[in-house]
Amino acid sequence: MSSSAPVRTGYHHGDLRNALIHAAAELAQAGGPSSVTIRAAARAVGVTPTAAYRHFAGHEELLEAVKTRAMELLTAAMNEALDRLDQADDPAERGLSRLAAIGRGYFTFALAEPGLFRTAFTGGISPMPPLSDVEESNPFRKLVDAVDDLAAAGYLPPQRRPMAEFAAWASVHGLAMLHLDGPLSATSREARELALERTIEIIAEGLGGVTLPDHLRKTLSRVARGG
Repeated sequence: MSSSAPVRTGYHHGDLRNALIHAAAELAQAGGPSSVTIRAAARAVGVTPTAAYRHFAGHEELLEAVKTRAMELLTAAMNEALDRLDQADDPAERGLSRLAAIGRGYFTFALAEPGLFRTAFTGGISPMPPLSDVEESNPFRKLVDAVDDLAAAGYLPPQRRPMAEFAAWASVHGLAMLHLDGPLSATSREARELALERTIEIIAEGLGGVTLPDHLRKTLSRVARGG
């Protein structure tokens, strides 16, 4: 996928808050959440920490703004994968392809931007709000909508629908963390691609309680590999 690096914008009078967020996002990109501090962001922008504290009460408030920015970039990566999809006529195939694309975008962002990915999920995560309060642009909402599409298509049985999105999320997130901070960190690109492909295949079969027919297996394999 293309680089999702935050673009540095020069500081303009009256826009210091956004300049600090952009600078802090670059710090997170390079060094993860622990690198985000008021002093470091102020230094990068070329202002004093005192000036920065007029916009952020402290380190935690700045970090929350960067977490929001990281989530926006994660969502953009998922949208990029979704935009590449061919629109299948079969609703089940369409829903499964969306699920695979979401997983692809999530996983590739994690590996391409580990600092921002870790920052997005750093400590102090707020409890999950009711789904009615989750914005359409939220990456979790995209996953829920894809699972709902599978239920509406009759692929996902009603008894398997509750909490199904969390099973899918946990599988892809766990795979990403195994590659970032676990025993899969030194695997080859081909091994990473195969691991994601197999994870998506198993999620798809688990949701439907079926063995995927060959044409769906091939479709998901292609989407999981970014095709």
